Amino acid sequence: MLLRRMLIMLGVVILVVLVLAAYKGFTLYQQIQVFSAPQPPISVSAQTADDMAWQSRLPAIGTLRAYQGVDLTVEVGGTVRDVLFKSGEKVAQNQPLIQMDSDVEQASLATVEAQLGLARLEFERGRNLVNRQTISKSEFDRLSAELQKGNASVAQLKATLAKKRILAPFAGTIGIRRVDVGDYLSSATTIATLQDLSKLYVDFFLPEQSVPKLAIGQKVNVRVAAYPDETFVAEINALNPKVENTTRNVQVRALLDNPGNQLLPGMFANLEVLLPDMQQRVVLPETAITYTLYGNSVYVIDEKKGEDGQPVKDDKGETQLVAERRFVETGERRDGKVVILKGLQKGERVVTSGQLKLDNGAHVVIVPEQPGQAAQETPVSAG
Repeated sequence: MLLRRMLIMLGVVILVVLVLAAYKGFTLYQQIQVFSAPQPPISVSAQTADDMAWQSRLPAIGTLRAYQGVDLTVEVGGTVRDVLFKSGEKVAQNQPLIQMDSDVEQASLATVEAQLGLARLEFERGRNLVNRQTISKSEFDRLSAELQKGNASVAQLKATLAKKRILAPFAGTIGIRRVDVGDYLSSATTIATLQDLSKLYVDFFLPEQSVPKLAIGQKVNVRVAAYPDETFVAEINALNPKVENTTRNVQVRALLDNPGNQLLPGMFANLEVLLPDMQQRVVLPETAITYTLYGNSVYVIDEKKGEDGQPVKDDKGETQLVAERRFVETGERRDGKVVILKGLQKGERVVTSGQLKLDNGAHVVIVPEQPGQAAQETPVSAG
């Protein structure tokens, strides 16, 4: 009786084990079927690599400077009697700007002019007398020296008087005045700034490696924050004959026309020096490039080939597409495009969005790119 019970219990245990094993085997079978089933294609956007005329450019940043610009100062001290300009107006060359009080100098000039007249009369009289040998040659030399001294004194006072009247050294736009009538100005006091805005200089620096690519007359595209949608064209007119010791950069100066005085000295500028070597280059959107530490790559779309070398069709009769990862050498980047130097040929289709879902050899299907999708899925990897 006991043996019978033990056999029954053993049979029940074996039955339970067999049921559990069958259930586990069925579960594994289902999982294998799921993983072995063909994966649906991954939707990506693509674009055909095309070549275009590409002009190389050297980017830089620079500063705008006036064609002519000075801070007007006084050379001699004095009190301001008249201010002859308005802040911000355009002035002509040699236009009077400031008249300082000069009564003392005028009186001194009248004095030395009277002394000069007397010295001239005595000199003429002495010349007649020396010819008659009435006076000595040394006395005549003294009279000649007095005449020269008088002329020098008059010239000195006239020069001082001229410095009491400040004139515009060149035509331009004068800035906000810093003096008023009645102010006492000491030597080197600044009156206002004067800037010639008809043309501007653009000063910038480039690495010493760029020196062989630079030449007088090359065009430079200039953009400033004040006019983000406009591009101004300048022309290189000077190259510094020395490389800076600390930065190993060379200073470059370009000349820029400024009609309407839109641009002002001191503005920050983004620059691009246009190089003459325009060539046909294979170009892709920047979103097609996956940047990594071990190299930049793209996903090239091609037809899937069977063992017989023929394209593989899906159940709808359409050719299956696969994405193969390929490393490329990139060049300049500009306006959302990048030059491909090596690794890609014209006419090959490249994934432009959806790379984050891809692996090498993945089955893909091309769909139209959605607005903003490329910007959201730009692939950048740290490797």
